[in-house]
Amino acid sequence: MALYEHVMIARQDLSTTQAEGLVEHFGAILSDNGGKVVDSEYWGLKTMAYKINKNRKGHYAFIKSDAPAPAVQEMERLMRLHEDVMRVLTIKVDAHEEGPSVVIQAKNSRDERGPRGPRRT
Repeated sequence: MALYEHVMIARQDLSTTQAEGLVEHFGAILSDNGGKVVDSEYWGLKTMAYKINKNRKGHYAFIKSDAPAPAVQEMERLMRLHEDVMRVLTIKVDAHEEGPSVVIQAKNSRDERGPRGPRRT
């Protein structure tokens, strides 16, 4: 089986639990078709560079999978048909990186810096 990484953008009017539920739903589709989800991350509600379907923001999610090509094709097909999913990107990789993704690492490093100093006016 091949290794894949998927990034999904869901509509902004979903709750966080609904967006995370979409990740679980599409992970189950992979599992039902002979694949498995290695890891998944919810990146949060982020502002997009341009509007998609009249939305300025979107819930971003990241999935690492080990699945045969037909399972990935079926998951992508169902993602494109799902009304809550705006965009999907799937990339075939040679190996999954260990640990959290770059997006989560950047978020954690921002949290470690602490609050900003006093604002100057």
